[in-house]
Amino acid sequence: MIKVILITGASSGIGYDSAKILAGQGHKVYGAARRVELMEGLRDKGVIPIKMDVTDEQSMADAVQKIISAEGRIDVLVNNAGYGYLGAIENVPIAEAKRQLEVNLFGLARLTQLVLPYMRAQKSGRIINTSSVAGKAVIPFGGWYNVSKYSVEALSDALRIEVKPFGIKVVLIEPGGIKTDWGIIAADNLSASSKETAYQDAGFRMARLLRFGYTSRFLSNPKRVAKAITRAVNSRYPKVRYRLGAGSGLIVFFHTVLPARWWDGIMRKICKIK
Repeated sequence: MIKVILITGASSGIGYDSAKILAGQGHKVYGAARRVELMEGLRDKGVIPIKMDVTDEQSMADAVQKIISAEGRIDVLVNNAGYGYLGAIENVPIAEAKRQLEVNLFGLARLTQLVLPYMRAQKSGRIINTSSVAGKAVIPFGGWYNVSKYSVEALSDALRIEVKPFGIKVVLIEPGGIKTDWGIIAADNLSASSKETAYQDAGFRMARLLRFGYTSRFLSNPKRVAKAITRAVNSRYPKVRYRLGAGSGLIVFFHTVLPARWWDGIMRKICKIK
């Protein structure tokens, strides 16, 4: 069955690959991002680029209305837009913390609110939220990013229960280490936020580890996540959670079973926080 799909964060990485694969399967895909020009390569694949800023209420409302006017329905919403600004809790400006939550959580929530009335009316739909193992396990200097992803997990769990009577399914995608530009950008932000502060040495070390990891062969290809998203779209009975990518299972397992002080000690050792 051909589905009408809206994917946010479609200008690069996981969102770009997901849009391309789903359009190739015959679905009607709308790829949303702030920079429409970065999605021009998707047009040839059958994807319809649409301008959207998930921090702008009117931008989201206009995009949803445009799709409804053209298609009459939205079958799947893939909330994929997000970013990470790393730094010590003390160092990250509250304005920046709020922006991270605005993009990763509140934008996701508001766009979900905008599409739900149409899904309820058609008595079917699917909300696929891109979370992270960062929504299950905390790392030093990831505090605000962890807050945003823990919140996506909680919101999705509540939403899944609420919308089931209307034939709507809610799915979480929980990637581990995925080789995208996210890690390099996060490392740059961590270096900037740590410079000339009490956390400089540990912050710089963590940033070096991120750069090493995200330029190595140890992390998983973003296409693995894109394929998980396509399975969540196409499966008659999708999983509640798709956890995949380098280290994802081990990280969550050890964070769950280890005493909190042991986990803290491991994290301090990695970053040489004395």
